[in-house]
Amino acid sequence: MPDSPPPGITARQPRAIHSALTVLEAVAELGAGVSARELSAALGLPRATTYRLLNLLVQDEYLVRTPDLTGFALGQKVVGLAAAAVPVRLTRAARTVLDDLRSGARGGIHLVLFVDGRLVVADSDPDFPLADPHRAARELETTALGCLLLVERGAALPPTTAAVSTRGTLRRIEGTSGCLATPIRDGAGDLVGGLAYSGTRARIEAPRDLTVVLEHAAGELAPLVS
Repeated sequence: MPDSPPPGITARQPRAIHSALTVLEAVAELGAGVSARELSAALGLPRATTYRLLNLLVQDEYLVRTPDLTGFALGQKVVGLAAAAVPVRLTRAARTVLDDLRSGARGGIHLVLFVDGRLVVADSDPDFPLADPHRAARELETTALGCLLLVERGAALPPTTAAVSTRGTLRRIEGTSGCLATPIRDGAGDLVGGLAYSGTRARIEAPRDLTVVLEHAAGELAPLVS
């Protein structure tokens, strides 16, 4: 018996999708903290329908509940979509620093920026790209770059990650490979990004020269990306 075809979109689903998108637009327009009752009135939707859409959007992380649980705000998925739609534009000077660094590296060189508490991949090495940039942004503990932000928040480092310099460079080793990540700070000392090297375990276990090179390049990039 042949396999059944996957279910298609039913006649009702496009309208439901449109309603969900309308709710997202309304939350963006009315602002964080808007209540279900306010959304129902603003959109002219039945209250039961509004609650159902809100619960689905919260479940899928497109919306989040405010701390007092009385309202809603845009979630990380919406923020991530917005960031993907408007890619980071680096200056020519910043790209020159990265190109020079890559020309002498035996591994990948990656640059991320931290925007509103989120990790945004600004430039992944084209020859040694990040394995899963979306996961890196979602699960900070999975990369040394993400751990830079965790340290800034005062969180504990996972056991595979450790500090290797007084300037905040972190080392992460898993299996036969690993990475080093150096913080990039603006003139006020605030964390604005991270610069990383990914390569073999042997290179990461003895990172002294790499650490110096990364930290020097991070200093050059700081005024270019702040």
